[in-house]
Amino acid sequence: MAAPQQQTGTRLDPWYGSYAQRTHSLRSSETRALFSVANRPEVVSLAGGMPYIDALPLEIVAKITADLIATEGSVALQYGNGQGHPVLREHITEVMAEEGIHAHADDVVVTTGSQQALDLVTRIFIDPGDVVLLEAPSYVGAISVFHSYEAEMVHVEQDGQGLVPEALRQAIKRCKAAGQHVKFLYMIPTFHNPAGTLLPVSRRQEILEICRKEGVLIVEDNPYGLLGFDGTVTPAIRSLDETGESVVYLGTFSKTFAPGYRTGWAVAPHAVREKLVLASEASILCPSHASQLSISAYLEHCDWRGQIDDYRGVYKERCDAMLQALAEHMPDCTWTVPTGGFYTWVKLPEGLDAKAMLPRATTALVAYCSGSAFYADGTGTDHMRLSFCYPTPDRIREGVRRLAGVIQREKELVELFGPGLVGHDTSAADGDAPDIDFPAPDVA
Repeated sequence: MAAPQQQTGTRLDPWYGSYAQRTHSLRSSETRALFSVANRPEVVSLAGGMPYIDALPLEIVAKITADLIATEGSVALQYGNGQGHPVLREHITEVMAEEGIHAHADDVVVTTGSQQALDLVTRIFIDPGDVVLLEAPSYVGAISVFHSYEAEMVHVEQDGQGLVPEALRQAIKRCKAAGQHVKFLYMIPTFHNPAGTLLPVSRRQEILEICRKEGVLIVEDNPYGLLGFDGTVTPAIRSLDETGESVVYLGTFSKTFAPGYRTGWAVAPHAVREKLVLASEASILCPSHASQLSISAYLEHCDWRGQIDDYRGVYKERCDAMLQALAEHMPDCTWTVPTGGFYTWVKLPEGLDAKAMLPRATTALVAYCSGSAFYADGTGTDHMRLSFCYPTPDRIREGVRRLAGVIQREKELVELFGPGLVGHDTSAADGDAPDIDFPAPDVA
C-alpha cells in the first residue's frame, strides 16, 4: 500500500499545505488594516469606533481596582466560572433592565467581549454553506466571523429606519426556494454600525414575528443601546420576545464602560445557553476573573447610570460637530443623522470610490472606513463610515475639512480620467500619495 502523499508548503510558508480548509476563509479586516496609520497623532482619525475613555472617572476606577487586588486578589487572579461570575451576571441583568429585558442571572453567559459571544453563536449554529442573513451594510467584525465559519452571507436591505421587514420576508423566501438553510438573522437594531440608524419598535415587532413564523433565530447585537443622545432607551428586540426562545442577545461593557476589560455577554434560550457555555469552556476555559470582578466593583460602587449619561453628552456634542462640518464642507454628499451611538454613514458623489481614495486621504492626514468593509461581497465603495466618538469636536471639524479637500480633488480626477478609472494607480496624480500596506491592529 502506497504511503499517503506528503502535503507541501511554499517557500514563504512551509506549512501552507497543512492548514485546515477553513483557514482559507480567514481574511484581514479593511478597518483593522488602517489603524497603524490612522493612530499617528498627525492624522485625524474618523475611522475607529473607540470610546472616549478620558470621560471615565479614571482615578476612581484605579482606586476600585487597587482595592480589589488588595482585598480579593487571591480570588480575582484565580480561574473562575466558565459561565461567568454570578455577581457580575446579576449586575448584567440590572443593566439589561434599562432596555426592558427581564432575565435571570442564570440566562447570562459572560464572554471575552461580545465579539467572542458572536463567535460562539456562529460556531454552534453554522455549518459550511449555511445562510446568515444580515443587514446591508453590516458590522465588519461579524462579517469576519461568518467568513471564518464558511457561512453564506445574504445581505438584507435597510433604509433610513433600519432593516426593511418586507425585504427580510423576500430574502428568506428566496433562500428557502433555493434550498438554502437559513440559520439566523444577525442585526444591530439600535444605532447601527456602520449606518447609525435606529429601528422603530413597530419594525422590531414585525421582524420578530417574521422570524418566529419562518423558524429563523435572531441574533441581536446591542453595544450602543444605552447611548441615545436624549436619554431615550428603545426596547431591545429581546424584551419583546415573551417566550425567550427567538432571540440571542449580545451585550458588552466596551462602549458604556471600557473595552480594555474585554467583557461582554450573551443571553440565550436555555438549550442554546448550555451549548454556549460548553463552547466557551472549550475555547478559553473561563472569562477573565479579574476583569469581571473589577466591573462588578465599578457597578456596585459608582454611579454607572450617571456615567452613561455623561457619555451621551460627550457623543452628542461630537455628533453635532460632525453633522455641522459635513453640512459646511461636504454639501454634495449625503449622510445619515444618528440620534445615538458612534457613526454616520456617508454616500459619496457619483463616480467616487471610497476604497480607492483612502491612500490619498491618509496622505492628507485624515482617515475613514471604506464602505466596502461592511459588505460580504466588497460592494459599498460609494459609501464611507465616519466615527465621531473619539476625536474632539475641533479635531472632527478639521478632519472633515481635510476630507472635503480630498473629495474635491477626487472629483477632479474623475472628471479627468472618468468614473471607475480613478484607483490606487492614479495616486501619482496627487504628487505624493503612494499605495500603502497597512498592518492589522485590533479595532471595534
